[in-house]
Amino acid sequence: MKPSNLVEMLYWTATNYAEKDAYMWKVNGIYQHMTYGVFWEKIHYAASAFKALGIGPGEKVAILSNSNPMWGITDFALASIGAVSVPVYPTLPPDQVAFVLENSDARAIVVENEEQRQKVIASNMKLDYTITIYPEGEFSMDGELSYENFEQIGRESLLTNWEDMWRGINREQLVTIIYTSGTTGNPKGTMLTHGNFLSNVEAVKFWFIELLPEDLALSYLPLSHVFERMAGHYTLLSIGTTIAYAESIETIQENLVEIRPTIMTSVPRLFEKVYTKVMDEINSGSPVKKKIFNWAVEVGKERYDRYVNASVQDLVLGDAMPKSFERKWKLADRLVYQKVKEKLGGRLRGLVSGGGTLNSDIARFFWALDMPILEGYGLTETAPVITLNPMTRSKVGTVGKVLPNVEVKLASDGEVLVKGPSVMKGYYKNDEATLATFQGEWFKTGDIGKWVDDGYLKIIDRKKRILVLSTGKNVAPQPIESAINESSFIEQSLVVGDNRKFIMCLVNPDYENLLPWAKEKGVRSETLEEICEYKVIRDLLEQEVGDRTAKFANFEQPKKIVIISEPWTIDSGELTPKLSLRINVIQEKYKDLIERTYLDAEANNSEIVVSS
Repeated sequence: MKPSNLVEMLYWTATNYAEKDAYMWKVNGIYQHMTYGVFWEKIHYAASAFKALGIGPGEKVAILSNSNPMWGITDFALASIGAVSVPVYPTLPPDQVAFVLENSDARAIVVENEEQRQKVIASNMKLDYTITIYPEGEFSMDGELSYENFEQIGRESLLTNWEDMWRGINREQLVTIIYTSGTTGNPKGTMLTHGNFLSNVEAVKFWFIELLPEDLALSYLPLSHVFERMAGHYTLLSIGTTIAYAESIETIQENLVEIRPTIMTSVPRLFEKVYTKVMDEINSGSPVKKKIFNWAVEVGKERYDRYVNASVQDLVLGDAMPKSFERKWKLADRLVYQKVKEKLGGRLRGLVSGGGTLNSDIARFFWALDMPILEGYGLTETAPVITLNPMTRSKVGTVGKVLPNVEVKLASDGEVLVKGPSVMKGYYKNDEATLATFQGEWFKTGDIGKWVDDGYLKIIDRKKRILVLSTGKNVAPQPIESAINESSFIEQSLVVGDNRKFIMCLVNPDYENLLPWAKEKGVRSETLEEICEYKVIRDLLEQEVGDRTAKFANFEQPKKIVIISEPWTIDSGELTPKLSLRINVIQEKYKDLIERTYLDAEANNSEIVVSS
């Protein structure tokens, strides 16, 4: 029997796996543990506390915190009393925090620490309550509580009719308002219901890698992002999987080895960095080591090709791999695969990529090393998954097949249209935007796609990002940028050229790898701008872009390269909280430089332009 709401879904897990760890997280360098039984008990306390503070059905409470168990406790506690959570990215500055709090009509907020609390103070928002998970000093405002005191309120006023309350909640009830990243203009509040998430969880569990209570997941993406909220939170908790939280993005490598997870969700950038690190290590090794590695990768790719082309019967019966090939693969596994996998904990049996398009070469590389990556596709407005590659037939270069309870069709211009129980109710207090994003019953994703390989979907790019050259050629920037970003010396890139004769790209160097390389070449400079002025650096980055884009058609190869020596960050405005490029912001910031570069091209000037 399907649960009526997310709380009922969790109740099944908490009842059946009460003594099993729900969470692991570090405090002062030591891993802490929380069982499902304790997790459920703390949700009861938090629900009672919110109720005692006067938070009722439909009222909004924001969560401004990195991922930790208290985030999950707060989320389910609010859901259980019919209230609505409003997750806020912990990387947002005070003015953007203020916009979300005001637009969502938040009455209270749960913040992680003093840093996040100061953002609330700086926002000048008048909230009834501010609850700090890890307080660092005395509070100065009315309505301020530590999470410990907040929980004590719940213990002292424990709801006796709590189960009746959450059992009375149905799938149509609003559970959260998630604000989009706002790559253009102010973010919009996406209204998602219990049923939106439940339908997605149910479909993914049907279609997905088999998840088990014995699995251990390492989580590092923010729960304020819908992808992690569904795939790394609700789905895992519905099964009884243990979730371990990484300390930070910077400690992922260390945490992987400590935790030894069996499954993990990530955005493409992490996989790109792992790929780059492995390849740098191999390329700096001996010719023999490199030859063995390359042989093993080819064996792995052959295994993937056999797998993807095998019949279901062969996969079930284990006949997809001939004995002669199996012996070769086991040797490659012993010599190469196991050694690479050990650096990622040694137990990963499944990886899920979302939140952006993964380069197909990198996806195939992971499959070749016996670390299957399942790529999917979705948006905040679809809670989020629309398509997903099934474990039994995952096709690299596609985002998989449509989930069984969702309908997808392509408009005449290739735009992906979606209909189904996971599609949002609309944008909060924004009927105009809601109407604009629907075509009848169909939600307009804004993405251009095409069908390939018997029902698999391939995403080309955002509809608004397709560049139309003055020659009439259409260019999708995303695949080109993805290829360029494979370079270990390039952190991000942006392809531009709408209404121009040719495209060019802005590249932001990866200084973690570039600076040591530059030092070896005798580059001695004080500033990043000066370093990027050196011819040897310019030649390197030009060569990297040229090599990575050689496989594209001539008109899809950047004819000019602009090196942006100033790093693009969330704080400086070029990146969204989920690390996507703010295209409009970057183009506006460098519009004069872009224009000058195109003018220089007409005079046959240098192929490389450097800017700070």
